[in-house]
Amino acid sequence: MINERKIVNDPVFGFINIPGGVISRLINHPLITRLSRIKQMGLSSVVYPGAQHTRFQHSLGAFYLMSEAITQLRLKGNEITPEESEGVLAAILLHDIGHGPFSHVLEDSLIRGVPHEEISLRLMERINKELNGQLDLALCIFKDEYPKRFLHQLVSGQLDMDRLDYLCRDSFYTGVIEGNIGSARIIKMLDVKDDHLVIEAKGIYSIENFLTARRLMYWQVYLHKTSVAYEQMMVNSLLRAKELAFKEIELFASPALRFFLYNDIDPKEFYRNSECLEQFIQLDDSDIWTALKVWSAHPDTVLSTLSQGLINRQIFKVETSTNPISEERMKTLFNEISNKLHISKEDAVYFVSTPSIEKNMYDPADDSIDIIYKDGTIKNIAEASDMLNISLLSKKVKKYYLCYLRLA
Repeated sequence: MINERKIVNDPVFGFINIPGGVISRLINHPLITRLSRIKQMGLSSVVYPGAQHTRFQHSLGAFYLMSEAITQLRLKGNEITPEESEGVLAAILLHDIGHGPFSHVLEDSLIRGVPHEEISLRLMERINKELNGQLDLALCIFKDEYPKRFLHQLVSGQLDMDRLDYLCRDSFYTGVIEGNIGSARIIKMLDVKDDHLVIEAKGIYSIENFLTARRLMYWQVYLHKTSVAYEQMMVNSLLRAKELAFKEIELFASPALRFFLYNDIDPKEFYRNSECLEQFIQLDDSDIWTALKVWSAHPDTVLSTLSQGLINRQIFKVETSTNPISEERMKTLFNEISNKLHISKEDAVYFVSTPSIEKNMYDPADDSIDIIYKDGTIKNIAEASDMLNISLLSKKVKKYYLCYLRLA
């Protein structure tokens, strides 16, 4: 029976109870189980070999933390009805359902301008129809249309269960212990004031640790220069494949991947053509890796070289800077790569990428983290903290990357 209560043994949090009913049906839904074929950290395993966990595991972990948060908030006198509990649990369980292979790689190559959040919403609406409206409340919470807005904060906010899980989980699987944020402590400190999540004053150090750990995980793990270079190779290989497909050159691909290679999918087309969503849900990491293995022997030098590099871990060289890369340096690289591979300078652009990444770890204008004291007064964490670098966490840091084919 797919509606019976279950227990899942999670390596990060231990035993997770899965209730019967709607939640059990969702856990077993094909659109959720698809996430078990998509790695949570995309290509980060090129740096951290242990990062093999999936988005399905992350969704289960976020679900568990949401269950714990509901329990703690109820203990403090905050009313959360059984229907609201089921709704917010369903929302967090489905929050990543719209992710494609390697997270944002597809958004930068095969599907232009359609964020995974929009796809998640469409897939949630699709499942809701299958369940005859049983996800109506979950959708309201997900879209921040429900009167109790703190429930949406638990799904998407500065201290949402998504962040609390992926920081703990990614720290666990990468072995970067400095990223461990103590999610249990943060959840125990949660409360609600004026329909807004707050943290009890005695939890302020846990929040400082959370913000510091988040900064460390982003720059040391998620935005590690080798991972960025590897991802750029993946994006460029898919862009090259798409260029060849538009020239009607035959490429090996699964039916789903072929659809996105041989069709121009922008937001207008994605929302107009229902076939786009049908093909998208058939895509997972294996579609891309299988294609790359075959493309490694393709007669096109650009595609085969990029594919071989990805398969055999021959990664672009990467340099970081606080300033944009000069045009002179770019021209020099194009010339050198063109001569090395005997390709045109136009084709050499596939072997040079210059992404820039801007990130801050805390934006009080977005969704502030508020500290509540015993007398009921509330202060923003930036004001409440005596940690000297708290202001630096809200400052945007921008890095420029230069990723290019190794020439030596």
